[in-house]
Amino acid sequence: MNIIELLADLQARHDETTARAGELHDQIEHLTATLAETEARLADLATTQKVIAELVPTGIEPDPPESPTAYQAIVSVFNQHPGRAFRARELHELFDMPTDEATVNITRSRLGRLTRQGFLNQPGRGRYQKRT
Repeated sequence: MNIIELLADLQARHDETTARAGELHDQIEHLTATLAETEARLADLATTQKVIAELVPTGIEPDPPESPTAYQAIVSVFNQHPGRAFRARELHELFDMPTDEATVNITRSRLGRLTRQGFLNQPGRGRYQKRT
């Protein structure tokens, strides 16, 4: 390899790395904006909860907190098994939920949403795993 080829190779690597850095900066900007929106939403929800709690007459016990949502339950399973890939039907069996096609399709939809939001990835068709 001569000097000209070496310099061309270095320039190509530099260009690739610069492009990757630009992509990462774009992702950071997107995530920063999304985080700000989410934190603002959390603040709104906390304020709403506080106002409602103040409006509840004294002496009345509030309802117990709800059980975890389906999304929270799914994420907790992936957190407990970070390296394992699951199929929707396997999650249903793990939760002792019905395994009829309609119910499993709802879970598939939830898994797809968690994948689009960046919590999960798909190592294979129909398989979902916690993003590392």
